[in-house]
This record gives sequence, structure tokens and C-alpha cells, in this order.
Amino acid sequence: MQSGHYEWSCFVSQQAAEKAFEAVFQKLNGEARGHSVVGLAKALGERFKIEHELIDCCRVLDRYYIPTRYPNGFEKGSPFEYYTKNEAEHAIVCAGRILSWSQGVLA
Repeated sequence: MQSGHYEWSCFVSQQAAEKAFEAVFQKLNGEARGHSVVGLAKALGERFKIEHELIDCCRVLDRYYIPTRYPNGFEKGSPFEYYTKNEAEHAIVCAGRILSWSQGVLA
């Protein structure tokens, strides 16, 4: 993010959240299906309490899964032209919340 790669920061934040939830599934000897952070959170919500604020973070991060990394994700321009520092900062905060939640379950 500090180098101005906001689209990459958003994508990597989504990936970090996805991998954190997948680690919880592994601990449970379960199978994580799909790449949607919201979908993974809802599946985990069947066994654990997940606050609405965390689900909102998942929704934000899911928006960054595809368009941030594909050059044809938008009709015109490249992904780097569409993302801001504020979005990257928010994505990082959301990923951090999901990582913290997951660490709490894994501990």
C-alpha cells in the first residue's frame, strides 16, 4: 500500500482473509468451499458467533477478489486506476479483523 499499489493491497487483503478462514476450517477438519469470504464466514457462523461488523468486512473484501487482479476487470483502464488509498486502508483493517477473529478460534 505504501508504494501506491492500492488494487494489490485490496486483493491481498481479500486473500489473507480467505486463507485465515480456511485455516479455521482445517482446524475443524472441515472443507472450505469457494473463495467468497462472506460464504466462508456464513459457513463458520454455523459453529461460531460472527458479528455483523465482521460480515460487513467480508462483503467489502469479496468485491476485491476479481477486478483488482485482472486487466479486463473494467471496461476501460487498468485496475490500478480504480482503487484508492482509503479503500486499501479499509481493506487492510478488515483483513486484520478477520485474522484476529480466526486467531482467536485457532488459539
